[in-house]
Amino acid sequence: MIALIVISFFVAAFAVQLFMRRARRHARLYGADMPQRFHKGHVPRLGGAGILMGMSTAWLGASLIEPLNIAWPLKTSMLTLVCILPAVLGGIVEDMTQKVKVRYRLGLTMGSALLVCWLLGLGVARTGIPMVDGWLAMLPYAAVLFAALAIGGLPHAFNIIDGYNGLAGTVAVLVCLAISHVALQVGDRQLAAMMVCLVGATVGFLVWNYPRGKIFAGDGGAYVWGMVIAVACVTLVQRHRVVSPWFPMLLLIYPVWETLFSIYRKLARGQSPGTADALHFHQLIFRRIVRVALADDEARQLLARNNRTSPYLWMFAALSVVPAVLFWNNTIVLMLFCLLFVTTYVGAYLMIVRFKVPRWLRP
Repeated sequence: MIALIVISFFVAAFAVQLFMRRARRHARLYGADMPQRFHKGHVPRLGGAGILMGMSTAWLGASLIEPLNIAWPLKTSMLTLVCILPAVLGGIVEDMTQKVKVRYRLGLTMGSALLVCWLLGLGVARTGIPMVDGWLAMLPYAAVLFAALAIGGLPHAFNIIDGYNGLAGTVAVLVCLAISHVALQVGDRQLAAMMVCLVGATVGFLVWNYPRGKIFAGDGGAYVWGMVIAVACVTLVQRHRVVSPWFPMLLLIYPVWETLFSIYRKLARGQSPGTADALHFHQLIFRRIVRVALADDEARQLLARNNRTSPYLWMFAALSVVPAVLFWNNTIVLMLFCLLFVTTYVGAYLMIVRFKVPRWLRP
């Protein structure tokens, strides 16, 4: 496993550095008036391509290098890669051109999700709710569609929380490590290897992304994280009945609930859910909680505040990751923690919006 992390780390770090130095022209296309922009200058957004290269190389090594003893068939790893490529490449094209509309990217992720479910035989047949499970048992195709919805939707959830240096990348690392831990608990070394390859590639990207903000993951990076993590979660629950279906739900409740709450918030205001705005939870923390940094110029000041925002969200994400790892086979407890997280999120959001932040958190 350590060898896979090392391979993916160095390949991703080298590739990201190459993109950072040689592929800057597209960065000028990203408008300075974008509501989700919190940086100065033209920063390349091809970190996702580097993550993809690092992870893919390590996947290939896991299938071909005999001493690793992963028992991961080359056909399975390459088939998974081919299935997710349409979505990831669509995100990378958007990063380079800013011309791929949201509905087209959503179509690509859903298409990739249906493809991977069909070719790998994935489906969500267990929810921990007897009535729903009985319905899924009677309608096998519903289980496949349920899985496709989860796999196709998670990339966009990661894209939403990818707002500040190191935020989405670190959340992805925490989630991958949690899945790896549970996979090893149930003896699934193949799935654990799949996740540690993504961990190594993501850390290779983070070397350049945090805290200096030299390159961003972009839509391509968010789609790699979302697609691979979602496939791993569905596979884990499908292969091992001892794993509660609410383990991945609690593990990913932060990006998932951020997405659902954003959709509700925009619909309530009469806006399209695909409209970009600056009212996400991490953006409110940036503006109303993070202390203003003292720096020589505006660019350094903005970078310092950007970097100080992410740790708040890392700790917030840990509120779901830690109990998910501790109670991965206890459905009732996981459900209660999901409810607790949602309640905490809504309460914290309303508190910040109404300027009722506790004194110890005020700037």
